[in-house]
Amino acid sequence: MVQDLDAVASDNSNYALGKLRELLQSGEVGADGRLPTERALAEMINVGRRAVRRALEVLEAEGLVWRRQGSGTFVGERPDRWHDQVGDLVAGTDFMEIMEVRLRIEPQLAQLAALRAKPTDISRMRDLAKKIIESDDADAKELWDGALHRQIAQSAGNRLFLSIFDVVNRVRQDEAWQAIRERARISANTVSVSFAQHIGIIDAIEARDPARAGEAMRQHLLMLQERLIRATSLEAAGQTEVFSEAS
Repeated sequence: MVQDLDAVASDNSNYALGKLRELLQSGEVGADGRLPTERALAEMINVGRRAVRRALEVLEAEGLVWRRQGSGTFVGERPDRWHDQVGDLVAGTDFMEIMEVRLRIEPQLAQLAALRAKPTDISRMRDLAKKIIESDDADAKELWDGALHRQIAQSAGNRLFLSIFDVVNRVRQDEAWQAIRERARISANTVSVSFAQHIGIIDAIEARDPARAGEAMRQHLLMLQERLIRATSLEAAGQTEVFSEAS
């Protein structure tokens, strides 16, 4: 009798798994990707909750669903918890903190890229550098600039470094940061100097010269940091003047 009950339980779990697969394939889930409760699923496919729970465990192991205690079961793979925190980092980070981190990791990434970049990587860097200077608007320039720096980071061949870079790059995409960058980009001369620096970094990487690549990246970021400080200082001075006149 026990064996028969076990067989029935196994059959029910397999049946539940098949039905839940059909449900996922149909796309008939909530707008937020949430599945019905275990009780509702059990009633829907006419099996016990234990069979549903076992089937969900299999689907979760396959990466088709994920479960959060107290919130329910959701379609897809579990979100990366680290990236869930990026929004908080964006809100609580100022541009000086960003530059402090960039100055410490990007010269190292340029050095590693000089050792590991492939010819196709270097060709891609040159194409991206051209797109920056050829772009007509600030959003496009910032987009291609981020893409160039990420290509250098990716060419370094270190996944942990790249993950850290991606977090910093996500902060750079914040509207407040982009507004500051645009104020710092005050003239065509600034763009041309930045372009020349980018080419200098790429040339050093292509020459397999880690020391020169790292120093070229450091000088490039120091120039940017100086311009950012100047832009924000001028804005602060302007706001103080307006406040004094109003007083």
